[in-house]
Amino acid sequence: MSTPAHAETRRFTRGLSKPGTAAELRQSVSEAVRGSVLVLKPRVVEPLDYENVLVQRKTQILSDGLRDMLQFPLEDFQVCTLPRQIRTLYPSIPAHALRDAQSLFVQECIKSYISDWHVVSYRYEDYSGDFRQLPSKVSRPDHLPQHVFEVDEDVDKDEDTASLGSQKGGLIKQGWLHKGNVNSAISVTMRSFKRRYFQLSQLSDGSYNLNFYKDEKINKEPKGTIFLDSCMGVVQNNRVRRFAFELKMQDKSAYVLAADSEGEMDEWINTLNKILNSSFELAMQDKRNGDLHDDDEQSKSDHSSSSMDSFQSAKDIESKMRNETRLKLFTLDPELQKLDFSGIEPDVKPFEEKFGKRILVNCNDLSFNLQSCVAENEEGPTTNVEPFFVSLSLFDIQSGRKISSDFHVDMNHPSVKALLGNSEAETPQPRENNPAESAVHYPRQGVFSVTCPHPDIFLVARIEKVLQGGITHCAEPYMKSSDSAKAAQKVLKNAKMACSRLGQYRMPFAWAARAVFKDASGTVDKSARFSALYRQDGNKLTNEDVFKLLADFKKPEKMAKLPVILGNLDVTVDNVAPDLPNCVTPSYFPLRQMDGLERGRLVFEVEEFVPSIAKCSQPFTVYNNHLYVYPRQLKYDGQKTFTKARNIALCVEFRDSDEEDALPLKCIYGRPGGPLFCKKAFAAVLHHQQNPEFYEEFKLELPVQLTDRHHLLFTLFHISCESNSKGSTKRREQVETQVGYAWLPLLKDGRVIMNEQQVSVSANLPSGYLSYQDNSSKQAGQEVKWVDGGRPLLKVFTQLVSTVYTQDQHLHNFFHHCESLEGQSGGELVKYLKSLLAMEAHVMVKFLPTLLNQLFRVLTSSGQDDVAVNVTRVMIHVVSQCHEESLEHHLRSYVKYVLKTETNLSNGKTVHEELAKAMTAILKPSTDFLTSNKLLKYSWYFFEVLVKSMAQFLIETGRNKVSRNQRFSASFYHSVETLVTLLMPHITQKCKDNLEATRNANHSLAVFIKRCFTFMDRGFVFKQINNYITCFTPGDSKTLYEFKFEFLKVVCNHEHYIPLNLPMPFGKGRIQRFQDLQLDYSLTDDFCKNHFVVGLLLREVSAAVQECRDIRQISIAVLKNLMIKHAFDDRYCTKAQQARLVTLYLSVFSLLLDNVHRFSISTEAAPLSQINSNGRDDHLMTPHKTVGSPADGGLHKELFGVISGTVSPLSHSSVRHTDSRNSLISTDSGNGQSERSIDKPHPLDKCHTAAAAAVLAGSLLRSDKLDQSEVKSVLMCFLHVLKSMSEDALFNYWNKASPTDLMNFFSLLEVCLHQFRYMGKRQIASRTLEGLGPVAHERRSQTLPVSRSRTGALHMRLQQLNSLDNSYTYNHTYSHSDAEVLNQCVMEGNIATEVCLTVLDTLSIFIMGFKTQLSLDHGHNPLMKKVFQVHLCFLQINQSETALKQVFTSLRTFIYKFPCTFFEGRADMCALFCYEILKCCNSKLSSIRSDAAHLLYFLMKSNFDYTGRKSFVRTHLQVVGGNRRTRGKPTRRTSKLHTEMSTGSVGTCFLL
Repeated sequence: MSTPAHAETRRFTRGLSKPGTAAELRQSVSEAVRGSVLVLKPRVVEPLDYENVLVQRKTQILSDGLRDMLQFPLEDFQVCTLPRQIRTLYPSIPAHALRDAQSLFVQECIKSYISDWHVVSYRYEDYSGDFRQLPSKVSRPDHLPQHVFEVDEDVDKDEDTASLGSQKGGLIKQGWLHKGNVNSAISVTMRSFKRRYFQLSQLSDGSYNLNFYKDEKINKEPKGTIFLDSCMGVVQNNRVRRFAFELKMQDKSAYVLAADSEGEMDEWINTLNKILNSSFELAMQDKRNGDLHDDDEQSKSDHSSSSMDSFQSAKDIESKMRNETRLKLFTLDPELQKLDFSGIEPDVKPFEEKFGKRILVNCNDLSFNLQSCVAENEEGPTTNVEPFFVSLSLFDIQSGRKISSDFHVDMNHPSVKALLGNSEAETPQPRENNPAESAVHYPRQGVFSVTCPHPDIFLVARIEKVLQGGITHCAEPYMKSSDSAKAAQKVLKNAKMACSRLGQYRMPFAWAARAVFKDASGTVDKSARFSALYRQDGNKLTNEDVFKLLADFKKPEKMAKLPVILGNLDVTVDNVAPDLPNCVTPSYFPLRQMDGLERGRLVFEVEEFVPSIAKCSQPFTVYNNHLYVYPRQLKYDGQKTFTKARNIALCVEFRDSDEEDALPLKCIYGRPGGPLFCKKAFAAVLHHQQNPEFYEEFKLELPVQLTDRHHLLFTLFHISCESNSKGSTKRREQVETQVGYAWLPLLKDGRVIMNEQQVSVSANLPSGYLSYQDNSSKQAGQEVKWVDGGRPLLKVFTQLVSTVYTQDQHLHNFFHHCESLEGQSGGELVKYLKSLLAMEAHVMVKFLPTLLNQLFRVLTSSGQDDVAVNVTRVMIHVVSQCHEESLEHHLRSYVKYVLKTETNLSNGKTVHEELAKAMTAILKPSTDFLTSNKLLKYSWYFFEVLVKSMAQFLIETGRNKVSRNQRFSASFYHSVETLVTLLMPHITQKCKDNLEATRNANHSLAVFIKRCFTFMDRGFVFKQINNYITCFTPGDSKTLYEFKFEFLKVVCNHEHYIPLNLPMPFGKGRIQRFQDLQLDYSLTDDFCKNHFVVGLLLREVSAAVQECRDIRQISIAVLKNLMIKHAFDDRYCTKAQQARLVTLYLSVFSLLLDNVHRFSISTEAAPLSQINSNGRDDHLMTPHKTVGSPADGGLHKELFGVISGTVSPLSHSSVRHTDSRNSLISTDSGNGQSERSIDKPHPLDKCHTAAAAAVLAGSLLRSDKLDQSEVKSVLMCFLHVLKSMSEDALFNYWNKASPTDLMNFFSLLEVCLHQFRYMGKRQIASRTLEGLGPVAHERRSQTLPVSRSRTGALHMRLQQLNSLDNSYTYNHTYSHSDAEVLNQCVMEGNIATEVCLTVLDTLSIFIMGFKTQLSLDHGHNPLMKKVFQVHLCFLQINQSETALKQVFTSLRTFIYKFPCTFFEGRADMCALFCYEILKCCNSKLSSIRSDAAHLLYFLMKSNFDYTGRKSFVRTHLQVVGGNRRTRGKPTRRTSKLHTEMSTGSVGTCFLL
């Protein structure tokens, strides 16, 4: 086998020199690697019958102490009704609207506006998403502890300045004191005292130091230290200074200190005495513990029980200390802080009225240059000499539309209003329950809404006055600036006459305009003012003329040609406050924010004419039924019927009958000062115009139900403007003369007539005139006398703003057909359904709830499948249109709040069953592929409808109380299964050509399946998941893998995922206790069947790990995120619950062990400062080797020997003992990449490794290395399981594991320590500098000299980081990246510490339970060597002071329990142990040196006691040998180390 491989390698090597073949070579190598991995499709495991299991094991479940983890909660969902919130104080729908409505469409519209919201709520829905959506927010602690690492210390420091950081954690007291400068108290004088800042702190070994500094900057080196271990007592001494006290030392010297007050002195003395007493007690306890061993063996046995109790109590205390400040591993996971909104469902709100950009228009004043006092006695203010009337509206010159109704304002002074007399005096009659209408006579403030703001929108003001004559004649006095007083009196006189005679008639007078917005974002132009008041031109009154004038508005040269009236219109425009009070709607209904009904404070909302486009439309939510009538032009120059018809006044009425005695309806909105509603209204009159143009707007409130008899009646009058005093009294009093009638029916083919109409004018008005449509109509009785031969003389434009009537012919026809559906064939209904596909998009959006409600009603009422399919097609079209216009949120609001499905009582059909059948029919291959693709793309809507219909059906029928398998019919179960079966080929086969549609369908199906667990037979749902999974194969594309794991992620996020997996024993006995559970540490068929969902997930992850890098990362991320969610689920927060929960994930052990040969560790290049004489980071510079899979599935025999200790690590000068872990680790990563590696190993290496593994193992396994991120993620899951599982479960695993698996288990622990080791601030800063790219490089190049090396730059960065504050707040004096580096350092330090403590806990549990096995052969067995190797690994890798303190304690226990391992037989383990301890004794941190010295003392003393207090030659020789090696490169700390070791009992023992 090797020869062909060798030949193939030579051919490959020769091919490298050929140009242009790189791509082919890469492809061939890729295929070779792919072919070397034999991945079989996981065998399909049939899931258990969940409902039967619950029945059969009911007693077992109820007797379980953690039964809540095995049962779904009762009443898991409910259907609730939420009251609809309205903006107004009173409903806008007329009292008897529903009763009066006869049209089906009007009835359904009204129902949709008055119905409450119908919501299906899930009790635990907050737990059904990603871990980021949990109700108890998962976040990192605000202040992580900042651990101190030796690797962060500067090489040049000879004092332990950073250890002060650790002392901060043990800080006892600090403050200012005065210190005497000599040790003898006799010679101390007042002048010899110096003020120093003292800090009392406890070191990690329990000793206390009193450091003093020149100032409060304790991060500097202390001026001196008082070691309290040598202090004998503290007494008060007032002989040399007030408030002084004395510290008496062992060598009969003393320190004299003085406080500033008696209280401070007492505090210091009490604190120091407490410390000295506690230290003495601890020393005595250590002495008692050290004297437990006696010289003879009988004494050893007598004291063994008390000795074990002592160490057991010490272990319990240490374990308690270790667990007090522990963090959950996942709180430190980088994934926790990533912002991922992919799994967050959109926030769905109910329908509500929404407006565009709202502006507030304040009308302050209108004044002209002609002013005078209008009172008869000439006593009063000076005002305008006649009344003027203003109407404001918005014009959009871009679209050429008037975009708002008119806002009428009367700003006349009360004395001027009195000129009108009682011509408009009619007592207002407010609506029922609407007292605000009595306060709306004279509005001054209006709120305009603009959906699409831009700078070309203008606010146009039209000014009218009482009819007097021609516009030019009446405006002339206002255009002159001379002799205004005389002119004012003349105008006033004429005005009084006109008001008394023609007060109800108006004439055009002037106009003005101003811009509203500065830009397209809706910024209000508050600084703009109205233009000059231009005289109105009688021939340019229409809206088209206004648009032409506004187009030239910004051209001063053209506007200067227009005649100007001297006056000023003061109107301001501003933004609208969100809670604007005292506001009324366009229908005069007051809003809820009504503070009072004072007349001057009311604000009117002006109706907006929203563009008829879908993106600007929104579903109607309130009743509104307005008709706007715009008479355009009357062409009367050719009429011969009337002798005089020039000053023509047009009167509008709305009638419901054409009988002779019929009266007009009071439904026309009135003007300021008049009634709210009136029966008739007049348009402005043009003097001496036979073809007058009109610009008037008439606003009508239509009745709920329109009939064919409702019509508009126009009456034309000739107005006599000049009073002839010489004529008779009758002629003088005759002001108006009727000169014609015209009428316009509102309905045509059942729809309201819209747009421009041309109607004929009649000279008379006979009874039944509606039957005369033109001059060709003939009718018996009185005939109509048409003017000008019946030609259309009057142009009228109507605009409907209604939420109960539609202009769309297709929508109207559909509802009209449904209204008369009885007796009609299904074919007719299908025709009208198909016509809905041509419905206008904006109409569809506006009537969305009404339309969808009716479609669902038709879905269940029809007995033909063709009708159901076409209903679904229409819904697909509607949903598609909404998505194309980015209005899908309306669909979500409809489904969540509006949809109310009901079972058809006549045939028993339900929405969910009929919709599922129709979807199945559309997904069949023979159907229209465009429709099926749209169904795939927008399938979320249909699945959510299915879910809500199922929920409402269960609640309404009470079937939610029965067993799951009886809730739905067998036909519905069949429909769901068929739907899933038909949907899967679309997803798997169309993913390349239609990725978005298939991705959406896959996600929607997953959400539907997840929700089916709440309603349906859960065993049936398991089968559908199985059906889904069987559609995928191992050779699928990356896209299909993404689909599969997206599906699994959604399903596994079910709020009751844990009960679904039944974490309980499945033995053959009738009742099983959890304590008797035979835990599954591998994915057996029984495990996958009994715990179906988690078993399926783990099987798929295991298979995906054999795929390429991208697929591996997707699968591992799903698993890890799910376990993070479990860890932070507050429903399972107790230790027992977490222990039970992780039993579902014990097979992660086998997953890791099967792939242990693929783990890689990126050993990044260490900075030079890390490579020093202590040798603790020597492993960073050693060569690395790649190991394939051995024949037994474990580690390579020879290389494993280095780890286990059977091969001497010192046999090669280039490889030290720390290289032993390289049997597990390699920097060569196949498909995976290390954190910083850019160059990948040769692809052929992977082929060769895979082939070798196949030869050795007899099977084909993937051998490319996993990325470091993948390894860390899966190890994080492993550590979480390890930390959470119970001790019984751990012992169970260790007892069942084979020797190889057991050894590999401890190798995994080593890998964890290596993978999560702390690399130091220099390394993290280096990663940050490289990760910032050219920006960081440019910044460095601007701030550093060109010649500065990279090492120097990192050194400077480290100095900056050391000076940063420990908190997470960013200091403005440092760059953002500096704070990020500091944050990353703190996080990685905490991860390393927590991983260390977790592994330490695991070792302690193992040692406690397997002492006998470890003690075999006097402790010189492979298992002991492996456990010992893990212990050594703690000392070989950078650990924090906190972690090392726990490590040293565990090592003491290890020495005590297994003395024969160190003091009998071979000395290799004792040698390695002494060497590592001595390296720690050479640490840069004094606390580590002290703890290491204590441990070394304990080792030597234990050796001394083990030999019956005769000698400790073995330990002494190993210490001497190790000391010689550590002293090979002396440092400034070496002398300090020996100084420390030469003091006290440690030095005594060492010097022996």
